[in-house]
Amino acid sequence: MRMMMKVSIPVEAGNAAIANGTLGSTMQRILGEMKAEAAYFAAEDGERTGFIFFDMTDSSQLPAVAEPFFLAFNARIAVSPAMNAQDLAASAAGMERAVKSYGPKG
Repeated sequence: MRMMMKVSIPVEAGNAAIANGTLGSTMQRILGEMKAEAAYFAAEDGERTGFIFFDMTDSSQLPAVAEPFFLAFNARIAVSPAMNAQDLAASAAGMERAVKSYGPKG
């Protein structure tokens, strides 16, 4: 299942990783190990934040993808299932069933 992981790196930990030259190489190594489909980075709530898309076939894989961020960057994470446009199109029948069963009766 495609997942989106939001990784928030505290300013102090990010600054330390930049100062010692490890932020980029560590991030690349983690992303490679988790076989990220895509990764985007921005500042959110004053912290360096990554939005990482990857495939997780079993929930037991969560520690393997989360722990490197905790250990390397003292990061906070949030993980959510995510869809691309093809997944959304494939979900149309399920949405239609939900509308028929639970939608407004007009």
